[in-house]
Amino acid sequence: MLLVSYTRDGDEARRLGIQRDDTVIDIATLTAEYGAVVPGLGAAPATVLDLVHAAPEAVATLTELLTRPVPEAARHPLAEVTLKAPLRPGKIVGVGLNYTEHVAESARTLDTDKELPQRPVLFSKPATAVTGPGEPIWHDGDLTAQLDWECELAVVIGRTAKRVRPEDALDHVFGYSIVNDISARDQRRSGQWFYSKGQDSYAPFGPAVRTADDVPNPHTLDLSLRVNGEVKQKGNTRHMLFRIPELIADISAGMTLEPGDVIATGSPAGVGASFTPQQFLTPGDIVEATVESIGTLRNPVVDAR
Repeated sequence: MLLVSYTRDGDEARRLGIQRDDTVIDIATLTAEYGAVVPGLGAAPATVLDLVHAAPEAVATLTELLTRPVPEAARHPLAEVTLKAPLRPGKIVGVGLNYTEHVAESARTLDTDKELPQRPVLFSKPATAVTGPGEPIWHDGDLTAQLDWECELAVVIGRTAKRVRPEDALDHVFGYSIVNDISARDQRRSGQWFYSKGQDSYAPFGPAVRTADDVPNPHTLDLSLRVNGEVKQKGNTRHMLFRIPELIADISAGMTLEPGDVIATGSPAGVGASFTPQQFLTPGDIVEATVESIGTLRNPVVDAR
């Protein structure tokens, strides 16, 4: 199931929908049509986060409803709605240097360690960094001349995870999305990445969440990134150094992961800093991050001054 948060007809109230090809099905209208009671909620979930917090049976209920005829009133052309970030995470845990080729290019261009990390390299992004599909990535020329991209598979946590064993970790995943880990490379401070990666709009997120039951193996997904239509990154999640169960186990060993938290699982090679000469984002650019089975997250780069 491909879940979206959307608005339509100028109404800024966000609604929960299921995307099917070029159509968005409104959940509230669908459940009202059949008088459905959603386990864990009772009433129809109003947001993706409501569904994340609901009992796992809630996804099964919606899946069953979709086997029935969908009323016309619940159908909206995708072109006539505005997609938003699926949810506002409680926290975003980023994973650095999680693809072998990216480790090598970072050592060459960003002065990071050339040796493969022995444990996941973790950092955080605040929720205020989130921006949705079609919304701007802000470029402030007073703060950076090195605005960079990183296409990453995002893991949305569905159950509280604390000291989780790797073999149990995927039971705590609600679904998968896309994060474009935007970085101001020239704002690293004494090696710390928080300000470099945590500024407003530096976490484009979306355009949808694919529920975990729809992703048999999250380690076989193609991912790519284009700037102005030109491919800059192309990889596959099979090349992660630390796979999702290891990441959840490592993070939850000392940090509780809560429903709605997001793990950005790392970037393949091809970031702007790796090119000769280096390539960075400037106002007017269009960035498109794509992950197989989830979609394409498209954002314009806009001058913040």
